[in-house]
Amino acid sequence: MAWEHEVVAFNTATESTNRMHDDAVAATFGFRGGLVPGVDVWAYLTRPCVDRWGVEFLERGTMEARFLLPVYDGEVVVSRLDDDGALTATGPDGTVRAQGRASVGDLPSVRDLATAEVPDPVPPVEAALLAPGTVLGTLRFHHRAAPARQYLADVREDSDVYEGGAIAHPGFLARQANYVLSSSVRLGPWIHVSTRAHHRGTVRDGELVEVRGVVTDEREHKGHRFVDLDVEVTADGRPVWSASHTAIWRPRQDRA
Repeated sequence: MAWEHEVVAFNTATESTNRMHDDAVAATFGFRGGLVPGVDVWAYLTRPCVDRWGVEFLERGTMEARFLLPVYDGEVVVSRLDDDGALTATGPDGTVRAQGRASVGDLPSVRDLATAEVPDPVPPVEAALLAPGTVLGTLRFHHRAAPARQYLADVREDSDVYEGGAIAHPGFLARQANYVLSSSVRLGPWIHVSTRAHHRGTVRDGELVEVRGVVTDEREHKGHRFVDLDVEVTADGRPVWSASHTAIWRPRQDRA
């Protein structure tokens, strides 16, 4: 048996400071348009997981995904979860844009990452600021159902599991992994590569959300500069989401 969900992709980030989501800038890197954010493709991938396991996926689900090819605004994307846990997002041309795995079961312990202040002003990125062990600025905010409803609309999510925004979407939590990085260093155009996440509980309307991050690696590969993060999210002090998150913080085309 397989669980599938079809969505018309929407680029939520055309006004983002990450100009890789802008058509003109993305074209200079060889793409045919602005990239739909990887964390939104991640959100699409969570849907068949929720269809299969319901709220249990949000409480003790593991999901990993690697983003292989771009998704563009307006493309029809099919997310599929096979019975064995294999997970894919396929574009209208039949190419696999993202792939990974999902499961439900016991989760590893959280690391209880350190906290730090968000820098002000935010410094321009350089490799030295992403040295392994660097603690990123901690984000804090209250989850609110009203803006969460707009998020659900933006990622084309209509599952009843989220109670109209009263429960935070796991794609929204994945988005915080981007924000904890971009709030600590001022990035140029950059690309989300992969995430492996453990869903540990639900975030509900009014709860205080805290996002912690620490750099675990920074390296060069084939001309790109990569950064790996560990990220932990709590709601009113309870662990609700943790992940290993990888991005290309400086693509090779941007090394002038």
